[in-house]
Amino acid sequence: MHFDLFIRHWLSLHSLVVMLGLAIYATASHTLRQRRQPSAAIAWVISLVLVPYIALPIYLVFGSRKVVGTRRGVKSHDKADSLSAALGLADAASFTQLTLHRDGTHALQALRQTIDSAQHTLDICTFILGRDALGDAVAAQLMARAQAGVKIRLLLDGIGLYLGGHPNLKRLAAAGVQVALFVPPFSSPLRGRTNLRNHRKMVVADSERLWCGGRNLAAEYFEGDTQSRPQKTVWIDLTFDLHGELAQQAQQRFNRDWAFATQGTSPPATAQPVPSMAATTTATQTARLVPSGPDQAEDTVYTLLVSGCFTAQTRILAVTPYFVPDQTLLMALTLAARRGVAVDLLLPHQSNHRLADVARHAALRELVFAGARVWLLPEMVHAKAILIDSDLALVGSANLDERSLFLNYELMVAFYDPAVVQRFSLWISQHQEHAKPYQLRTPGLGRELVEGLVRWVAFQL
Repeated sequence: MHFDLFIRHWLSLHSLVVMLGLAIYATASHTLRQRRQPSAAIAWVISLVLVPYIALPIYLVFGSRKVVGTRRGVKSHDKADSLSAALGLADAASFTQLTLHRDGTHALQALRQTIDSAQHTLDICTFILGRDALGDAVAAQLMARAQAGVKIRLLLDGIGLYLGGHPNLKRLAAAGVQVALFVPPFSSPLRGRTNLRNHRKMVVADSERLWCGGRNLAAEYFEGDTQSRPQKTVWIDLTFDLHGELAQQAQQRFNRDWAFATQGTSPPATAQPVPSMAATTTATQTARLVPSGPDQAEDTVYTLLVSGCFTAQTRILAVTPYFVPDQTLLMALTLAARRGVAVDLLLPHQSNHRLADVARHAALRELVFAGARVWLLPEMVHAKAILIDSDLALVGSANLDERSLFLNYELMVAFYDPAVVQRFSLWISQHQEHAKPYQLRTPGLGRELVEGLVRWVAFQL
């Protein structure tokens, strides 16, 4: 009798917690316009029904996906820019002196030159600053420039700080470098947003010169570190630098990220006016800064990718370290392959994230079955670029997985000039020559279950 009474009370309490969890989820999703992929929404609902005591606290900490509302009523009178305008992106901006970095050594030279070129302000945003030979050298250079009178701001991600080995931030601050952490996990004032990471990478000197791409400021992204334990081997990555108006837009993007991270606790560094390269050089080209993440009302990079796949006529060429797309993006890629578009995807044979390697096979099997070609490189590839036909190259920090496309703060640059697109195409093709084709194999039931569980747990919530 007492046991039956206990069961009834427990069921009543459980039902109350379930209803509370579902009410919070529904209210937050509607009020904050937290649009989710169907699989992610189903995962949250099932978890809140079956294990609300675990799922509800996790949702309150990690569940928020957007920090701005959905844009409405945006119109464009230029058909070529209508999608970008509807996504709320800035107009295409001019740039000059674009340099693609051949390898880590070339990228490091360009990074050092960018830092040394700053006369007034220098702003750096990175996910990781390594506690290694490269990170220490960059930190020393920043401190020297700060002591020379350059106003320097360094924005590090709150989780990336620990992944990089926790660099000595007090030493940087003592030398005059302003340092801020983006959503630190243990002291963030942003409830429900601990799961949101700033994955953007950029270095902006005097609002005029931009160094950008996929590289974090750690040894493996440049030349490696044989003295570290364990040793850090060199990864293949892609960065570039340029001058001009596009760098000014990147400066404005950094200013907004800095203000969000500091919540007004740190004074902004005001850039001194500098002459525009466009005013002195006639051979200018244009590109568009494409920020993506919770601070954007729309999923900008994802939308451009899906749209590009559906409109592609000749080829889609992509390189990424992790490939765990949602069903819509995967369908767009497979349909492109089925209608004769040459779809080529370059990946590492084994990445630095085992879960991503396990989760990717279902999508790769579907791609190859549709006629796409997947290439695996023996080295770790950390580059991120997607080329569509000869008139679009999206290059920057975003990976082709759901966390990167829907949760992280990312930064891509859209290049439209066919000559520039061809330069990125040649960079990818040179590495593709050393890759081997992905072998299509039929998985067993156990393998499919493991892959599905990893995708659900690691890339949906």
